[in-house]
Amino acid sequence: MNLEFQKNKDEAELAIAKLNRIKDKTALGGGQKRIDKQHDKGKLTARERIAYLLDPDTPSVEIGSLAGHEMYTEHGGCPSGGVVVMIGYVSGKQCIVVANDATVKAGAWFPITGKKNLRAQEIAMENRLPIIYLVDSAGVYLPMQDEIFPDKEHFGRIFRNNAVMSSMGISQIAAVMGSCVAGGAYLPIMSDEALIVKGTGSIFLAGPYLVKAAIGETVDQETLGGAATHSQISGVTDYMMEDDKSCLDKIRDIMDKLSITDPHQYERKQSIKPKIPTKEILGYIPESRKKPYDTREILDCIVDADSLVYYKEEYGQTIHCAYARIDGWPIGIVVNNREIVKTSKREMQVGGVIYSDSADKATRFILNCNQKKVPLLFLHDVTGFMVGTRSEHGGIIKDGAKMVNAVANSTVPKFSIVIGNSYGAGNYAFCGKAYDPRLIFAWPSAKIAVMGGAQAAKVLAQIQVSSAKKKGEVLSKADEDILVKNIEERYDSQTTPYYAAARLWVDDIIDPRETRTILSEALAMAAKAPIPKFNPGVIQT
Repeated sequence: MNLEFQKNKDEAELAIAKLNRIKDKTALGGGQKRIDKQHDKGKLTARERIAYLLDPDTPSVEIGSLAGHEMYTEHGGCPSGGVVVMIGYVSGKQCIVVANDATVKAGAWFPITGKKNLRAQEIAMENRLPIIYLVDSAGVYLPMQDEIFPDKEHFGRIFRNNAVMSSMGISQIAAVMGSCVAGGAYLPIMSDEALIVKGTGSIFLAGPYLVKAAIGETVDQETLGGAATHSQISGVTDYMMEDDKSCLDKIRDIMDKLSITDPHQYERKQSIKPKIPTKEILGYIPESRKKPYDTREILDCIVDADSLVYYKEEYGQTIHCAYARIDGWPIGIVVNNREIVKTSKREMQVGGVIYSDSADKATRFILNCNQKKVPLLFLHDVTGFMVGTRSEHGGIIKDGAKMVNAVANSTVPKFSIVIGNSYGAGNYAFCGKAYDPRLIFAWPSAKIAVMGGAQAAKVLAQIQVSSAKKKGEVLSKADEDILVKNIEERYDSQTTPYYAAARLWVDDIIDPRETRTILSEALAMAAKAPIPKFNPGVIQT
């Protein structure tokens, strides 16, 4: 183990420690006092409910744990978007669980809450996963209703998706374990089966106060929409349960009787441990984004030993393309080369730049994976496509467009992990969020933006200096330096993985050592859904 390796590992461990501290704090939701209030009411918290529901000693993957991070501070914040989403196993069946966190503004829906719920439903629909809703919500957060209620990707889309999933044959189970108010009341009733907990669960279009204001009727909450009302009178719910645990036990019973075929759209072979132990992965990424490194060593920490088959290895060397297996599952991998590359024509320090020949190679590889029905994994450490006269004359725009076209039209399951930079059109070519990856994660070392902070600061500063000159103003060198520094600091704060995770540009930030396990679960999930016919569209050669 050399000094550089150990330094990289130490820096990565510090970044992971920071990530874990933030996640631990976020997991408290609205704080310990509100957790205690939940317990005083005989209720489990959202995370406790999920932990009890999921099969013990089975892998699970959280989605959006950092959603809402450092957002809505003027409203008191919204940790995890006020909802917990987990992919895991219930009675041996992989599913997705969505649980409102009543410790965060009584489970009210902020804009990011709606976005996160829609993301959970999108994952369920793409992968044909059963979905379980653990409902405990006061409904739309009224001070921000204009940002959550009326638009296409807002609150109402949830119920549209309920109906679509039903038509697709995707099982939906809803447990009303707290408030279920107004428009939110449709969610359990649009699910296949609905449970309600006595004493704490309630469903109504309008609560007692609004009923009084609207029609002058005085009624208590239990009579209006409690468990007995909806189980014995209205027939809205199917099961009345004594408490949270018995409710969750019943869900396990229902899932146990659920008949799910497991078609496995692609063949899984026996799993083989990686060539390099996965725990060593931290030592292979330099702390500085400017230093070259061998991304093939990263792959050797993730994929099954001796499974890598490199495609066009001597051509287009700024991108590596390879077939491999991860925990026995087949995968096609597209990853940037970050080494110093020497060819007969040139020597260059790659730094994550995509050249025309690399784009051509990646395009052909993506087409091949679709032809063979092999899932795709994109590992980002890309600064974008090469610029300058030579590249423009060589048709870099056309070659880049071919790669983006192939990614956009790809129908096999796609997964993305941002391990370093993900800048500009490189983000698109490597299947960023806009290109429908089934799941997309980031390492703590990730950065996502149009370009790096230093480059952006210089460009923006040049524009401002030119503007000042046109007005007859001349900035001193010191003033220009201050301007560049201020722009760079502001820009850099928006390129962090935390900024991206808060807004669900990535599904979560993960410990790099968990990459192989998460990808294995992701591939198991994706194997259940049919793969649509591939039509690449117009790709010029």
